[in-house]
Amino acid sequence: MADFVFNNVKGEFKTMINNLGAANDALLIVFLETTGLEADATLRDYDALDALLAGASNEQTNQARKAVTTLVTSVVDDTNDKFWIDVADQLYTALNGNAISKTLFCYDGDTTAGTDANIRPVTAHDTVFDPDGTDVTLTINVLGLCAAL
Repeated sequence: MADFVFNNVKGEFKTMINNLGAANDALLIVFLETTGLEADATLRDYDALDALLAGASNEQTNQARKAVTTLVTSVVDDTNDKFWIDVADQLYTALNGNAISKTLFCYDGDTTAGTDANIRPVTAHDTVFDPDGTDVTLTINVLGLCAAL
């Protein structure tokens, strides 16, 4: 398992990030349970969150999805030919429920639509832990959430 950018958004994530702050859009953080988690090669091919969750992978729903609408930064790195995207570390209070092995960041262009069919998985990150009721800080890599290629 590894961190990756979903195939269907490569080259488009920069536009999504630049649009954050528009009416009703957000990055959503979704935890996937260890049990039933599909291989990265399978996960990266899903185009919408509803299809991903219809597969073998299970959303860990004890903690509600978190919407990130601010604190997203982006930097053009001409030296390394990348566009770095970052979000602030995220605090979860008293996280509990089934073991987690993957964290998804998904783009929802309209949070009022109320359907996972409109939510596009963007990045997936190995996040292995067993929630035990304590506070958890989801620490984003020091290099950033991802580099859009």
